[in-house]
Amino acid sequence: MHIDHPVAAPAVRPSNVDAAFLARLSDRFGEDCQTGQAIRDQHGKSEAHFTPMPPDAVVFARSTQDVADLVNLCRAAQVPIVPYGAGTSIEGHTLAVRGGVSINLSNMTRIVSVNAEDFDCTVEAGVRREELNLYLRDQGLFFPIDPGANATIGGMAATRASGTNAVRYGTMREAVLSLTVVTPDGKIVRTAQRARKSAAGYDLTRLFIGSEGTLGIITEVTLRLHAIPEMISSAVCGFDTLRGAVDAVVQSIQIGVPLARVEILDDMQMRAVNRWSKLDYPEVTTLFFEFHGSPAGVAEQVETVRELAAANGGGDFQWSNLPEERARLWKARHEAYYAAINLRAGAVGWTTDVCVPISRLPDCIEETKRDIAEAGLMAAILGHVGDGNFHVIFPIDPNRPEEFVAVAAINDRLVARALAMDGTCTGEHGIGLGKQSSLVAELGEDAVAMMRMIKQALDPDGLFNPGKIFAA
Repeated sequence: MHIDHPVAAPAVRPSNVDAAFLARLSDRFGEDCQTGQAIRDQHGKSEAHFTPMPPDAVVFARSTQDVADLVNLCRAAQVPIVPYGAGTSIEGHTLAVRGGVSINLSNMTRIVSVNAEDFDCTVEAGVRREELNLYLRDQGLFFPIDPGANATIGGMAATRASGTNAVRYGTMREAVLSLTVVTPDGKIVRTAQRARKSAAGYDLTRLFIGSEGTLGIITEVTLRLHAIPEMISSAVCGFDTLRGAVDAVVQSIQIGVPLARVEILDDMQMRAVNRWSKLDYPEVTTLFFEFHGSPAGVAEQVETVRELAAANGGGDFQWSNLPEERARLWKARHEAYYAAINLRAGAVGWTTDVCVPISRLPDCIEETKRDIAEAGLMAAILGHVGDGNFHVIFPIDPNRPEEFVAVAAINDRLVARALAMDGTCTGEHGIGLGKQSSLVAELGEDAVAMMRMIKQALDPDGLFNPGKIFAA
């Protein structure tokens, strides 16, 4: 059972899909057009708490031209289109609010080119980040953006993903050099060349990054790559207090330690990770570190951070230099969402995130934990402490609607708290269905009106992922 977000239940409207339109889809796409209930249901639900909203049909695209042809068919019939990659987004991005066609790009898996000497590559939108890194490994290169889920590159660009490596390598905003996009009028547009910088006109690339499929459908992405570090070392360290853990990270950054990853997990999240991944870490606020560089550089980083951690109430470091040990550690971190949901049998997940200036992170997390305790709810907290971004995962009993109401209230207070600290309502999940009112609270009516004008200019019929970012 799923229950709508109390403040973001969209009005469902008919999609103009009829037998004649479905026949045209079938003529053009053959078996790549599917209308079975099971496949539609799969594309109309998310891993979060939103009510399922299936499309009327699913089309599996195999090329940019397929996407353009579908857009032209849908535009002629005034049928909505919802892009779909791996389906791992959190804020309801892939739900078919007005029905229509879900366009699945997961078969677009071609690695178009790798320019090792220029540290970049071009891939189709359906390539997944783990498969890309396997392909690049023999060339001594890697793509660092790691949101946890094995998401598609196109989906990561559309939602402006970041994740565990962002403290050193940035987010998709910094990682993308160029895009190929199919626009709502069916045109195929390349937003930039491969040059590392350009002053040529408006920055169309950044316009589409984070647009959540509302302005165009991304079909190819040109990415910055990095050299695989000579040495990689990971560590886990528990702390007496949450503030001590954050202070250790802030001090490390202030003195220039180039942390590659640094994740914070609270006591409840550590309990969940231990149970789910069969680990035995102390169930206290814990930092997961990763260091990249030369052997001498990594050794220096490690010693500096160890001293700062000890000075801030950190316990013993548990080191992991072997690849298989590091993989196990980060696999546990990446499965933290499922670990948290499974703290309660049969629970559904409501996940939210905010981002604040790093100096305000302890206050924001501590006040949020008090809110959770006072409401008598269970929730796990984890985050990218080097960026000031953290997530709250509520495992909710789907048979108790009052829990959804209570979580919605906590989420509203969390967003208000983050905004009061000059932060943002979402560091990486996006707006989707769940944070439309928060977007207005953060940026104001005039800024959101400007966004609506851009949407109207590019998609005047409102067919591209309708109902997302802005209320219909």
